[in-house]
Amino acid sequence: MPMLQAWDDRYTQEVIDLWNKEAVREGYKEMDERSFDDIFRSHRHFDPKSAFVLLEGGSVKGFACGCTGDDLPLGDVAGYLTCIVLAEEIRTDERYAAMLDALESRFRELGKRQADVLFFNPMMLPWYIPNTPKHEHNNAPGVPVDGSLYPFLLRRGYSERTREQAMYMPLAGFALPEEIRAKEASALAEGYAVGVLDPGSVQGVEDMLARLDNPLWSEEIPRCLRDGIPVVLAACRGRAAGFAGPVIRQDNGRGYFTGIGVHPDHEGHGLGTLLFFKLCEAFRDIGTDYMSLYTGKSNPAKRIYEKAGFRTVREFAIMRKELEG
Repeated sequence: MPMLQAWDDRYTQEVIDLWNKEAVREGYKEMDERSFDDIFRSHRHFDPKSAFVLLEGGSVKGFACGCTGDDLPLGDVAGYLTCIVLAEEIRTDERYAAMLDALESRFRELGKRQADVLFFNPMMLPWYIPNTPKHEHNNAPGVPVDGSLYPFLLRRGYSERTREQAMYMPLAGFALPEEIRAKEASALAEGYAVGVLDPGSVQGVEDMLARLDNPLWSEEIPRCLRDGIPVVLAACRGRAAGFAGPVIRQDNGRGYFTGIGVHPDHEGHGLGTLLFFKLCEAFRDIGTDYMSLYTGKSNPAKRIYEKAGFRTVREFAIMRKELEG
């Protein structure tokens, strides 16, 4: 008879073993005690009352975790569902439901009105990009639509709000197409410079970021510039008009990607495309093996990524359920 238990650290190794068998089968990266601790137990949003194990025959056969935080986007109303993992031999809707009900009950107890599977979840789960030599992406932005949890959540009343497409490109042999070189020349004639510019020669970076209204960018990009980390910038006669980056090769060979932003006053000059291609070039120049990112299925920026050589490798559903009182 299955028994649901609240989290206790004594279950750690069994949960890691379960993860490395079942979650890895669905494409997630394997974990050891250190990475499990980084992602779950020592994370500042980890709540032992929002994590559960399913025991059967005295062994851990399931693991579920969610997180909350009023400081998170939508955090005042939403609880985030991070994962539900079940051993294949006991995988039924009834057992999935036992763990999901426990998470939803905890969210209600904390005053949350909805449960979300969303890229704002700070507990990030790395996964392997299919058909690559274990190239990995640092976060699953939703529920993999090719996994076992997705159809269960649909049956349990979760609506699919949108889809995120994970895209990938190896950087060996990347080169700027002639079309992009012509666009760069045209922008230069209009007074724009795009590339890894000397930050001391570009004024107004923080003002430009403030106009883009993204708190993460406003914190990260100036910090990188202060620390001497290259950032691809667009400048119009010495004043910041956009950015892409920073240019960081991660230990796993991946090009770290924060985003691209163009100041509203400088839209319509092709700067977004130029910034992205220049970012790919900068990553190649420092020996980065590959880039990966995710984008909304209907996001017009997807055309820029495809033009650069990216291909869609997996899809993730953004899902939500309204929680009744």
